Amino acid sequence: MRVFATSDIHVDYDANARWIRDLSIADYQDDVLILAGDVTDVLSLLEWSLVTLSQKFRKVLFVPGNHDLWVVRGDREKSSLQKFDDVRAVVEASGASMEPFRERAISIIPLLSWYDYSFGEPSEELRSVWMDYLACRWPAGYTAPRIAAHFAALNDGHASPAGDLVITYSHFLPRIDVMPARMPGAGKFLYPVLGSSLLDRQVRTLNARMHVYGHSHINRRVELDGVSYINNAFGYPNETAITSKRLLCIHEC
Repeated sequence: MRVFATSDIHVDYDANARWIRDLSIADYQDDVLILAGDVTDVLSLLEWSLVTLSQKFRKVLFVPGNHDLWVVRGDREKSSLQKFDDVRAVVEASGASMEPFRERAISIIPLLSWYDYSFGEPSEELRSVWMDYLACRWPAGYTAPRIAAHFAALNDGHASPAGDLVITYSHFLPRIDVMPARMPGAGKFLYPVLGSSLLDRQVRTLNARMHVYGHSHINRRVELDGVSYINNAFGYPNETAITSKRLLCIHEC
């Protein structure tokens, strides 16, 4: 069994949808795919993507990203929390999973999340251009820290069996130093909406050896304080320098 990782496949772009469609139907039948969010905000496209991938892999493990919780089309009357429930129903019906997976002394544990400004306060300019502020709809009183705390609380029941190799995964970044040390100012502009330090506390509570994340569209593998942090975003079609248009095998047993 191999464990592959990717994220941010954005199948609203035809080229990205073709990549899913064209993956081998035979090569990955004994393998697991971690899909760390940002597939599409369209539920029918999400269902197609997960059904298609579930036919190609032994198991597809998924957490939603920010794009998956947008309510900008026919579901405008719903909140993003209701959209999350709809996403979870689609995941379960498709044969994919948002639950912990255990096989051959490997535990792969999803960590639901959002950003909470622990990486910095957003500027007024960021608040005016960041699409989530327009495309997500939260109940009254749900600020970013409360949203992050809400999703983090859904992870509280997870446990890692003694002796297992533990791999955790989230859409959002668990710590800001997974980003390259040398980032231009334009990149740092986005830091407040990249993730939450609360995530890393959960990663370490679960004794994870590896953590897969997405969202930044900057592919990296870096070891920090005994944990290997891995981003293998597929990205938008024009992102060929910072993303990789291929699966990444992160473990084999």
